Amino acid sequence: MRMFTGYFFIVILIPIFIFLLMFASTETEKVQSLHIVLDKKIHIEKTNLSQSSYVKDRQGQIISEIHQPINRIFVSSDKIPDFIEKLFVLSEDRNFFEHPGFDLTAMGRALAVNIKASGIEEGASTITQQLARNLYLSHEQSYNRKLSEILYAYQLERTYTKDEILELYLNTVYFQNRAYGIEAAANTYFQKGVGQLSNAELVFLSAIPNNPSLYNPLKHFDQTKARQERLIDLAQEEGLINFEEAEEMKGEPIQLSVKKRIDRYPDYVTYVEAELKDLIATTDGYQSKMAAADETKKEELEKELNNRVSEVMATGVIIETALNPAIQEKAVTTVKRQLPYQDIEGAVSVIDHESHEIIALVGGKNYQKYDFNRAYQAFRQPGSAIKPLLVYAPYINRTNASLTEKISADNFCSKGYCPKNYGGGTYGVVTLEQALVRSYNTPAVRLLQKNGIENSFNDLAKFQFKKVTEEDQRLPSAIGGFTHGMTPLEMTNAYTVFANGGSYQPARAIKQVTDLSGKVLYKWEDQPVQIWNGATITKMRTVLNKVVTSGTGRKANFQSSYIGGKTGTTNDYNDFWFIGLTDKVTAGVWIGKDKPSSIKYVESTAPHQKIWKEIVSGIQ
Repeated sequence: MRMFTGYFFIVILIPIFIFLLMFASTETEKVQSLHIVLDKKIHIEKTNLSQSSYVKDRQGQIISEIHQPINRIFVSSDKIPDFIEKLFVLSEDRNFFEHPGFDLTAMGRALAVNIKASGIEEGASTITQQLARNLYLSHEQSYNRKLSEILYAYQLERTYTKDEILELYLNTVYFQNRAYGIEAAANTYFQKGVGQLSNAELVFLSAIPNNPSLYNPLKHFDQTKARQERLIDLAQEEGLINFEEAEEMKGEPIQLSVKKRIDRYPDYVTYVEAELKDLIATTDGYQSKMAAADETKKEELEKELNNRVSEVMATGVIIETALNPAIQEKAVTTVKRQLPYQDIEGAVSVIDHESHEIIALVGGKNYQKYDFNRAYQAFRQPGSAIKPLLVYAPYINRTNASLTEKISADNFCSKGYCPKNYGGGTYGVVTLEQALVRSYNTPAVRLLQKNGIENSFNDLAKFQFKKVTEEDQRLPSAIGGFTHGMTPLEMTNAYTVFANGGSYQPARAIKQVTDLSGKVLYKWEDQPVQIWNGATITKMRTVLNKVVTSGTGRKANFQSSYIGGKTGTTNDYNDFWFIGLTDKVTAGVWIGKDKPSSIKYVESTAPHQKIWKEIVSGIQ
């Protein structure tokens, strides 16, 4: 009874609505007033459908498909076969080109069928109503929603042409298995574009939207095939095809070729998504606004930024990156093989320092997408790996000291701070070169004090380490004693200064972001900053080379036109580092436990140096 009352109410209401809108010619001004009311209450704007976005490697190959929120590939009506458009009109809404958005005749027919069946056996939604539901409304089964659907459909018809409505419909209708729109469906089930499908395949796809669960071809292929054949019979009956074409289409085998979503290199892609947010924040002004905002305002801006990123992704973009798949794959497998220990993790970053591009990134031994990415999220104490950046290069650049200048490697104490060299040894007066090659601690502390803590930290600030604070401006930082520390990517990035004559420019994973037609939307506009002079860099490259050939980094050495680097070990053996460079790349490796504790038992085998050597030695 309730169902009957609801349908009866709708059928009675619609003629009144039609009368008011279409046939009250003597009350034209009132009709216009009603249109004004509808325009105020129901806002129909030009619709930009959300689409899938793509991440590509340096060769232009797709490495990740990002569906935010849904998998859709928009296709214009001129690329949709005329046959499929006619078939949808025939099967879903044969009066489509005549009605104003709703079909009273169809509603009456559905009412009669459903009353007779004592249930909902037949719907009466037009293509325009279905589009209104997909774009603006829920799929709730209620008469209020049905009335809203009719009003929205009427407004759609006032806003768009019939051809535009049909184009939107074929790009929004659901084909099950996360495929929205005819192009995404063709891609999902046949790995083809809609224009490449045969008519039999087109009809097979058109069978799905009527009841996506029932006609899910991956679970109920036979049911989908049976509906396809019913649609073929309908097409023949209505003269869309002839008997021979119908029989040929029915007999054509439907071979599904289901496409799996592309989502490779999760370590790298996770970082790309994080970098995209930074790129949008920088380009669209959020970063500067946040820098000047209080905490409450920062939270508001963060929400706005997240919404902006979602908006950009939903428009369908191509994120072109610098990823080198071969190096990425080798880095991932090397970390896993060299760290067979259950609880020791590792991270790697590889940068082409000439182009300032991140070409590989490893976030952990068995990294899964959106896990904690140690390459750029793990802030760890840098140990002696910080010495070239905070101590030696700033001191040499400021004083023009030579590598043979002498410094004490004996015990040191200042205001109760008394650091020791590794193993507690004292070594008398040594050269700057010896002090860095052997990674003595007390000379580094003396040099930081001699150069001036503020001077050295002014240099370090140019590398934009995110968690270096004013509290870190103290002597223990000379040997890696920071409040929070640095990430492997930050450390690797900073070391590129030794490959670029003292000039620093942050390396990026993203080359540019374009829309699906190739128009550039976002691109980094970084400018290099000169931190140290060329003479300083020449000296630093010399001593970093000796670290590898005769110092603490010997296990990383291999035959190369140039190789240099620095080890880093925290006093408690929680973190082992090796950051180094060749003429082609700068790379960094960190190993340790997520919950910091000693890993001294791997010190002698130096897996961090072996990982670095294996990855970098293969880069030509």
